Amino acid sequence: MARKNIFGADTDAPAGASAETGSLTDVRPLANLDRPLRRSGPVGAFSQSLGSISEKAQRAADLEKQLAHGQTVVELDPSLIDSSFVPDRLGIDPESLNSLVGQIREHGQQVPILVRPHPDAEGRYQVAYGHRRLAAIRKIGGPIKAVIRPLTDEQLVVSQGQENNARTDLSYIERTFFALRLERRGFSRDIIMSSLGVDKAALSRMIALASRLPDALIEAIGPAPSFGRTRWAEVADLLDNALKKARALKLIHADAFKALSSDGRFEHLFEQLRATKPKPRSGEWRADGARAVKVTETESQLTLNFNKAAVPKFGAFVEKRLDRLYEEFLKENEELEP
Repeated sequence: MARKNIFGADTDAPAGASAETGSLTDVRPLANLDRPLRRSGPVGAFSQSLGSISEKAQRAADLEKQLAHGQTVVELDPSLIDSSFVPDRLGIDPESLNSLVGQIREHGQQVPILVRPHPDAEGRYQVAYGHRRLAAIRKIGGPIKAVIRPLTDEQLVVSQGQENNARTDLSYIERTFFALRLERRGFSRDIIMSSLGVDKAALSRMIALASRLPDALIEAIGPAPSFGRTRWAEVADLLDNALKKARALKLIHADAFKALSSDGRFEHLFEQLRATKPKPRSGEWRADGARAVKVTETESQLTLNFNKAAVPKFGAFVEKRLDRLYEEFLKENEELEP
């Protein structure tokens, strides 16, 4: 059964099926964001009053009118198409991409991508959805089938998110990071909820979790499709101070880490963070047989607790000499450096 997309076109129609049969009444607005489009008469009557306009301008105007209806599938040069201004994917899995390449080679590109004229580069386009199909066609070569619509930023991100929701195509962390990126760009929570198909409470949890994780760590791990909110929250809990975050960011740059699959990178980082947590150390320093100083060391702190009853004024004595001790420490470390 053919599936209607949010613009009214048949997105699952077999190859060669017409995408031009819909009417304006078929086009549903995107979360009440639809903008008025220029209306005119039928395409066949358009050229009657254009005798003084060049053939090229005639074709361009005719195409613009057809595309205003959002139904015409055209062929574009993939080199003229740029990614969405807010990425929703954390990379494309090579195995999945190769599978899509094989399908398109065998059956053709049956589902067009959606693009808009690039807002900042004349003659270029920007993808709303269809990034995997675009990557596959670039590997195969030749033009790509696309529908062009003059989308606003809000319409683009809503259509981008809704298409992926319909396909259950993004992992949990991709959807969560996409929500955070949209909020950073100033989109309202209503727009983000419409894009992702979640309620206010769920969106708040998603953005709160993504905010606890370094961007570089999320991007290095990738989509990690096998892991959901609970496991990502466990990683965030393990990164509860700056020292742990620094260790995690160091781990993701290792060649062995990069060689793993996305799920493998998640598991490796999680196990390393959990396994390398050192146990607190406890000790003491004695003076004349008395317990003068209690020493406690954790991953991020070393504490000296002076026993004033055992050695009065010793703590104050050390405190006054901290500057001198620090200078000695720096000098000693400089001498030890090669």
